[in-house]
Amino acid sequence: MPGLLRGVARTAVIAGTATAVSNRVSRRQASRWAEQEQQQAYAYQEPQQAYPPQQAYAYQEPPPPADDMDNRLAQLRELAGLKDQGVLTEAEFEEQKRRILGS
Repeated sequence: MPGLLRGVARTAVIAGTATAVSNRVSRRQASRWAEQEQQQAYAYQEPQQAYPPQQAYAYQEPPPPADDMDNRLAQLRELAGLKDQGVLTEAEFEEQKRRILGS
Protein backbone atom coordinates (compact mmCIF):
# COMPACT_ATOMS: atom_id res chain seq x y z
CA MET A 1 0.00 0.00 0.00
CA PRO A 2 2.78 2.51 0.66
CA GLY A 3 4.02 2.08 -2.92
CA LEU A 4 0.54 2.75 -4.26
CA LEU A 5 0.19 5.86 -2.13
CA ARG A 6 3.56 7.13 -3.31
CA GLY A 7 2.57 6.56 -6.96
CA VAL A 8 -0.73 8.39 -6.50
CA ALA A 9 1.03 11.30 -4.76
CA ARG A 10 3.63 11.52 -7.52
CA THR A 11 0.90 11.50 -10.18
CA ALA A 12 -0.97 14.25 -8.32
CA VAL A 13 2.15 16.42 -8.09
CA ILE A 14 2.97 15.93 -11.76
CA ALA A 15 -0.62 16.64 -12.82
CA GLY A 16 -0.76 19.78 -10.63
CA THR A 17 2.53 21.05 -12.00
CA ALA A 18 1.44 20.37 -15.57
CA THR A 19 -1.84 22.20 -14.98
CA ALA A 20 -0.07 25.20 -13.44
CA VAL A 21 2.42 25.41 -16.31
CA SER A 22 -0.33 25.00 -18.89
CA ASN A 23 -2.40 27.80 -17.31
CA ARG A 24 0.62 30.09 -17.17
CA VAL A 25 1.43 29.45 -20.83
CA SER A 26 -2.20 30.07 -21.79
CA ARG A 27 -2.31 33.38 -19.92
CA ARG A 28 0.99 34.50 -21.46
CA GLN A 29 -0.19 33.58 -24.97
CA ALA A 30 -3.54 35.35 -24.43
CA SER A 31 -1.65 38.43 -23.27
CA ARG A 32 0.54 38.36 -26.39
CA TRP A 33 -2.49 38.01 -28.66
CA ALA A 34 -4.25 40.90 -26.94
CA GLU A 35 -1.12 43.02 -27.37
CA GLN A 36 -0.92 42.14 -31.07
CA GLU A 37 -4.59 42.99 -31.58
CA GLN A 38 -4.06 46.32 -29.88
CA GLN A 39 -1.07 47.10 -32.11
CA GLN A 40 -3.02 46.13 -35.22
CA ALA A 41 -5.96 48.26 -34.16
CA TYR A 42 -3.59 51.17 -33.62
CA ALA A 43 -2.01 50.64 -37.04
CA TYR A 44 -5.41 50.62 -38.76
CA GLN A 45 -6.63 53.83 -37.14
CA GLU A 46 -7.07 56.68 -39.56
CA PRO A 47 -4.49 59.38 -39.08
CA GLN A 48 -5.65 62.34 -37.06
CA GLN A 49 -5.85 65.55 -39.05
CA ALA A 50 -3.67 68.33 -37.74
CA TYR A 51 -5.61 70.88 -39.76
CA PRO A 52 -9.25 71.78 -40.27
CA PRO A 53 -11.15 70.10 -43.10
CA GLN A 54 -10.53 71.38 -46.62
CA GLN A 55 -14.05 72.68 -47.00
CA ALA A 56 -13.32 75.33 -44.37
CA TYR A 57 -10.96 77.09 -46.78
CA ALA A 58 -11.80 78.90 -49.97
CA TYR A 59 -9.15 78.62 -52.64
CA GLN A 60 -6.92 81.64 -52.75
CA GLU A 61 -4.29 82.34 -55.36
CA PRO A 62 -0.90 82.22 -53.65
CA PRO A 63 0.79 85.59 -53.45
CA PRO A 64 3.58 86.14 -55.96
CA PRO A 65 7.04 85.43 -54.61
CA ALA A 66 8.80 88.44 -53.15
CA ASP A 67 11.78 87.98 -55.41
CA ASP A 68 9.55 88.03 -58.54
CA MET A 69 10.09 91.77 -58.96
CA ASP A 70 13.83 91.29 -58.50
CA ASN A 71 13.80 88.67 -61.27
CA ARG A 72 11.88 91.02 -63.55
CA LEU A 73 14.27 93.87 -62.91
CA ALA A 74 17.25 91.58 -63.60
CA GLN A 75 15.67 90.49 -66.90
CA LEU A 76 15.00 94.11 -67.89
CA ARG A 77 18.63 95.05 -67.12
CA GLU A 78 19.81 92.12 -69.23
CA LEU A 79 17.52 93.18 -72.09
CA ALA A 80 18.78 96.77 -71.83
CA GLY A 81 22.33 95.49 -72.02
CA LEU A 82 21.52 93.45 -75.14
CA LYS A 83 19.84 96.50 -76.70
CA ASP A 84 22.87 98.66 -75.87
CA GLN A 85 25.16 96.07 -77.50
CA GLY A 86 23.00 96.14 -80.61
CA VAL A 87 21.81 92.54 -80.28
CA LEU A 88 18.16 93.62 -79.92
CA THR A 89 16.31 96.26 -81.88
CA GLU A 90 14.14 98.87 -80.17
CA ALA A 91 10.97 96.98 -81.23
CA GLU A 92 12.30 93.63 -79.92
CA PHE A 93 13.30 95.31 -76.68
CA GLU A 94 9.81 96.82 -76.22
CA GLU A 95 8.11 93.50 -77.02
CA GLN A 96 10.23 91.59 -74.50
CA LYS A 97 9.74 94.33 -71.91
CA ARG A 98 5.93 94.06 -72.29
CA ARG A 99 6.16 90.27 -71.95
CA ILE A 100 8.26 90.50 -68.78
CA LEU A 101 6.06 93.14 -67.18
CA GLY A 102 2.91 91.28 -68.18
CA SER A 103 1.20 94.21 -69.83
